[in-house]
Amino acid sequence: MTIRLYYFPTPNGRKVSIALEEMALPYELAVVNIFDGEALSGHYLAICPNGRIPALTDDLPDGERVTIFESGAILQYLGRKTGMFYPQDEARRTQVDAWLMWQMAALGPMSGQVTWFRRAASKPSRDPAETSLAIHRYVKEVKRLYGVLDRQLEGRDFICGEYSIADMACWPWVVQHGDYADVEGYPNVLRWRDAIAARPGVRRGVAVGTEWLAENASKLPAS
Repeated sequence: MTIRLYYFPTPNGRKVSIALEEMALPYELAVVNIFDGEALSGHYLAICPNGRIPALTDDLPDGERVTIFESGAILQYLGRKTGMFYPQDEARRTQVDAWLMWQMAALGPMSGQVTWFRRAASKPSRDPAETSLAIHRYVKEVKRLYGVLDRQLEGRDFICGEYSIADMACWPWVVQHGDYADVEGYPNVLRWRDAIAARPGVRRGVAVGTEWLAENASKLPAS
């Protein structure tokens, strides 16, 4: 076993578990409990200075160890390592990179903000005035981003034509957060979402960590 995945079953974590399963790479799973401070432990910070998941180490045959954090960088590394889902020619690869960065800079952060403020607003003690403007702002932006993605998928099965790490990066965010911003109005996104969900490797990737969640459910905060 050369690859060790430091993981929690969030959209960012699932990007990498999906990639590892799709690429049929053997790996060892290390669940990092993001709710009890494990991500801020000295051991983990030595691997991921940012104190977030996921991170990955890979012990190479020559004895060198690759240590990498940030989900997008991990996807690029795995794509280069396997030659899978990451084009080798410059023109096609840069398109995949562009959409990967789009997810990292836009779709992910904006979706996360919608979720955070909607959950905050659902607490009985919360004054709606504290969250209403933020919810309006971030829902509007996520819908704009869904429109961008919907137009890109017009006439294409996947974001860059062929299935790639860009799809692996975007899909978990749409699946987990689509209800918060109403993805139903974007037919190409819905078609793409359902096609990816049917892939066996994606199903295996999404299932990673579910046993840990079931065993530790009583120790985790309510969503």
